[in-house]
Amino acid sequence: MPPKPKPQDDDVAALSYEQARDELVQVVTALEQGSATLEESLALWERGERLAARCQEWLDGARERLTKAQAAANPQEETP
Repeated sequence: MPPKPKPQDDDVAALSYEQARDELVQVVTALEQGSATLEESLALWERGERLAARCQEWLDGARERLTKAQAAANPQEETP
């Protein structure tokens, strides 16, 4: 039986990268099992989309921080 999707008003924005990634793995696994009803599958898919977006936010933020740190460490080099 797939995990029950959380309510639409849950706070994905509060999840850490690891929490969002781990839950996304659970969602994908549940969808791959194919035992959910259509309605459950749609709710899982929507949750997965929100989780994937949250993971991307974390990755984009990390990339930005790394770029800034590299620029600060090498101020003479121009960044594209």
